[in-house]
Amino acid sequence: MLEKLKREVYEANLFLVEKGLVINTWGNVSGRDPETGLIVIKPSGVDYADMRPSDLPVITPAGERIEGEMRPSSDTPTHLEIYRAFPYVFGVAHTHSVYATVFAQARRPIPPLGTTHADYFPGEVPVTRLLTPAEIAGEYEKNTGLVIVESIQKGGAGMRACLVASHGPFTWGKDAGEAADVSYVLETVARMAYLTETLSAVPFPAPMQDELLDRHYSRKHGPGAYYGQ
Repeated sequence: MLEKLKREVYEANLFLVEKGLVINTWGNVSGRDPETGLIVIKPSGVDYADMRPSDLPVITPAGERIEGEMRPSSDTPTHLEIYRAFPYVFGVAHTHSVYATVFAQARRPIPPLGTTHADYFPGEVPVTRLLTPAEIAGEYEKNTGLVIVESIQKGGAGMRACLVASHGPFTWGKDAGEAADVSYVLETVARMAYLTETLSAVPFPAPMQDELLDRHYSRKHGPGAYYGQ
């Protein structure tokens, strides 16, 4: 099922590794089939070097796995909310690339300081509001998607990226390959913006929310951990 899409999503995931945008298993790309609406996404916690196209699970828009032995990425509900809100999106990528994540942790949008930025993004790349403690304790990954959608809907059309406060970047495009490429460009312009702004002092940000720190740590290491296979 969807063998061509699996190959495209697989290659887009490897592109993140090739461009140095992910380490360990910290990142994922998904793609949506325009005919069926079904989604292929990286399996949760699987090393890129060990992954094969056949390992990628197929899920419905509601998040039900209908093919594949491995569990889909724990970020799947975030991807689904982006797809649900933006029917023109057919690929979503998520990384923890260094400079884009620095802006996310500082809770600052990436400003459009030059034409390199303007070639891909129509304005500043937004950063979401903080999730509330209730949103973190509840359907955390879904709520992450909802605050991304909220941020994008406040801005103009054409934005293909958003920084999740205290977390990292999500990008999207017309297919999985474009979503991954936007992640690469986003990291490049974030690095340029950071280096440009080192010419002026920036106050050190406050630490991340305790609830968000605990949620991310516990989903991998807590008694109810659900990250990985």
